[in-house]
Amino acid sequence: MSDLDQIEPLLTNCTFPNRGTLHCAVSGGADSSALLILASLTGSKVIAYHVDHGLRPNGSAERDQVAELSQRVNAQFKTVTLELEDGPNLEARARSARFAALPSTVLTGHTADDQAETILLHLLRGGGLDASAGMRPKHHPILSLRRADTQQVCELFDWRPVNDPTNVDPRFRRNRIRNEVIPLLNEIAERDVVPLLTRAGQLAETDRDLLDELAQVVDPTDAASLTEAPLALARRAIRTWLRNEHPPQLAAVERVLAVARGEFQGTEVGEGRTVRRTRGKLRIETLTKDDSQVRDSG
Repeated sequence: MSDLDQIEPLLTNCTFPNRGTLHCAVSGGADSSALLILASLTGSKVIAYHVDHGLRPNGSAERDQVAELSQRVNAQFKTVTLELEDGPNLEARARSARFAALPSTVLTGHTADDQAETILLHLLRGGGLDASAGMRPKHHPILSLRRADTQQVCELFDWRPVNDPTNVDPRFRRNRIRNEVIPLLNEIAERDVVPLLTRAGQLAETDRDLLDELAQVVDPTDAASLTEAPLALARRAIRTWLRNEHPPQLAAVERVLAVARGEFQGTEVGEGRTVRRTRGKLRIETLTKDDSQVRDSG
């Protein structure tokens, strides 16, 4: 059996789109390198995107390594250069800038281990059902693979991926979840907890998707529709309506419900926006300096 034949069973567990060009975000690490290698084996046209955040002195070397891998797998290569400064919320800022610069259909190399970490991170922020469900699989075709699998793909392809030193930087909460919390949970549970967390996420995902479907009949711009709907569906309709890159906070959702009930005429909902009610209809407006006292206006 050839090395590529040994990769095939892993490919069958992936969920790559079965048509169209595959746009892959490739940092050069094992996970994203495996993503690119596996994508190239689907027979689809593949484009690899490497994002240089301008934060590491060896960024050009990593770019060149991704370009070399792209050539090996016959994928088109594109590079995106960003200018970020180190400081607070670096991980979130880098992620936002990265995805703003990439195609909306981009695929990432998140694995089951990443999913477990994401679920724990979301729960630490006080998330509910959506937090328990974790990442949706649409843009994450190797979500069922483990990090050991992506390492194996690279080894079988005779490829040495980039070692990202930021993966052990304790400034980033995800790294502490990965390197401290999950090993401790494994020790306490006396087993690998990643499959347990991802299984719980899959169960939550089916419930989340059903609620999302049921909530589509609720019009979040109509006060009567919101007040007459079951609370769980009204909340979800508002969350979908207000969501930008991140979902709104629960407190903001509850204030919008208060506006729908007529307790207030308007309220702030975060990200420089306010929701106002006129003649039973709700609308989102951009918050101006003159609206600084509108948080709960009656």
